[in-house]
Amino acid sequence: MASMGSGDGGWSSSGAGMRPHAYDPYQQPELFRGVLTRRVIAFLIDLLVLSVPVILAVIFIAVFGVVTLGLGWALFWLVSPASVIWAIVYYGATIGGPNSATIGMRLMDLEVRTWYGAPGYFVLGAVHAVCFWISVSALSPLVLLVGLFNGRRRLLHDFVLGTVVINTSARAQLVEPARTW
Repeated sequence: MASMGSGDGGWSSSGAGMRPHAYDPYQQPELFRGVLTRRVIAFLIDLLVLSVPVILAVIFIAVFGVVTLGLGWALFWLVSPASVIWAIVYYGATIGGPNSATIGMRLMDLEVRTWYGAPGYFVLGAVHAVCFWISVSALSPLVLLVGLFNGRRRLLHDFVLGTVVINTSARAQLVEPARTW
């Protein structure tokens, strides 16, 4: 686009006010090497982390129901909404934490960043989980194939939210160490 008018208020082709992409898959391929495979493994680890408290809650309610002669089993209706809330809080707190990664992502040396390089925050992590589950539920798991056809290995919900999942150790090596003089 050409510049409309002169001064700061006009549109320009340089994208004034727009931040450039922080991670380029062609200049920094090590940031995206093996990300999709490790994301799948990280998801399975996170699924295990999420399911343990839910399973413990179900066992507790079952035993509580036996002790209360069946009255405690009325609490089973809380399991589904509580597990959804637990998952949203888990993803929000871990992606919004200092590592910008869930426990599974940390074990697989991955982190979530915005497309312009900022770390994750609570709302981003919570919405990231919700968008993932909605996209996989509505569009089938085949929607995950989107990651095979772009250089940054982003999935559909990453495009919607403006996030990128990168290798943590590769990003740490790209950062210039602090000078001591």
